[in-house]
Amino acid sequence: TILPAFFDVHIHGSAGHDVMEATPQALGTIGGFLGRHGVGAYLATTVTASIDTTLRSLAGLALEMRRPQLGAQPVGIHLEGPFLSPHKRGAHPERLLQKPTVQLLDRMWQAAEGQVRLLTIAPELPGADAVIARAVELGIRVSLGHSNATQAEAKRGVQLGAASATHTFNAMRSFNHREPGLVGEALTNDGLFAELICDGLHVDPTAVRLFWKMKGRDRGILITDAMSAAGMPDGPYKLGELDVRVEGGRCLIEENTLAGSTLTLDAGLRNFAQFTGAALSDVFPLATRNPARMLGLEDRFGEIAVGRSADFVILSPEQTVIQTFLRGEPQTAA
Repeated sequence: TILPAFFDVHIHGSAGHDVMEATPQALGTIGGFLGRHGVGAYLATTVTASIDTTLRSLAGLALEMRRPQLGAQPVGIHLEGPFLSPHKRGAHPERLLQKPTVQLLDRMWQAAEGQVRLLTIAPELPGADAVIARAVELGIRVSLGHSNATQAEAKRGVQLGAASATHTFNAMRSFNHREPGLVGEALTNDGLFAELICDGLHVDPTAVRLFWKMKGRDRGILITDAMSAAGMPDGPYKLGELDVRVEGGRCLIEENTLAGSTLTLDAGLRNFAQFTGAALSDVFPLATRNPARMLGLEDRFGEIAVGRSADFVILSPEQTVIQTFLRGEPQTAA
């Protein structure tokens, strides 16, 4: 089976490197690893760190994005933090979270030389309205996540221009039949894209099937949320400045809080087809076309077509990667 190369809009690192290192070695190693697993494009995703560290990383990423890259291409930056709820912070250090301000968003935008394409924000935070509006003005797509928002607060974020929901179910107020919260809005708003980590750890297969029924082939987006431990053995790793231990492929901090994943997108796609019982021909857009559409990049990514870059992946009958071609060049087999 030949598919368009995958597009991961939420990935922190892999193969022993974190994107916030923002060095040629780090991005080259990550790009090579992702290419071998069928990924053609990705958003280099930050994690909440000190403002100085974040600004340095953004400047370094902007510099590297101007250079030709081997393997998968970083085509923008996803700011996951620092505008997150302390109640749903996940692996993001609470002491480093920031109140949303247009001034800080502008500083990050300038440091990144306009390469920020996606911003995760908790819409209920004071100041979030102005930041969401400013992000939309700058052309940044907004994703609602790491949030304790009520459904009304989530709806407000969508009305201001939010386009997606960050790793649906995870780091969100739990769904309640009287207060559906952000989960309820993400699943029932047909205009909203929604991410999902399909590693069998972050989301139960029953919830994956619910996600498929609600978002379908046009609005669901598969992500990995992978960290530097992806493709590596169990042991201690870093997620930004955070110490993470990997046990049995599970990325954990403190008392067993999940902190990213070791998932690859080809495995996530296999899992999704298996959990839902859907055909590969129905679900592959969640890893190809939909991420590109959410970002407004569908004219460049997510489709095999005349005039496009020759970015495609060849899968075996078992849906494992046999070979990836990026810009017409074969990548080393996974």
